[in-house]
Amino acid sequence: MKHIVRIFVLVLVVTGAAATTQTSNASAKNKVVAARTSLLPVPTCAPDDPNACGMGHGR
Repeated sequence: MKHIVRIFVLVLVVTGAAATTQTSNASAKNKVVAARTSLLPVPTCAPDDPNACGMGHGR
């Protein structure tokens, strides 16, 4: 029984190490970058308007 528990713990450690390696490699390769600023959302209401786009009515 002691050997089964030790083997199980060893398998968990190896699996965790492999998953950590895969995660760090994936995050290093996949960076999200906006290609153009025109793809970013542009606000259409004046930011100094107290009733910006009608949202001041509490609806």
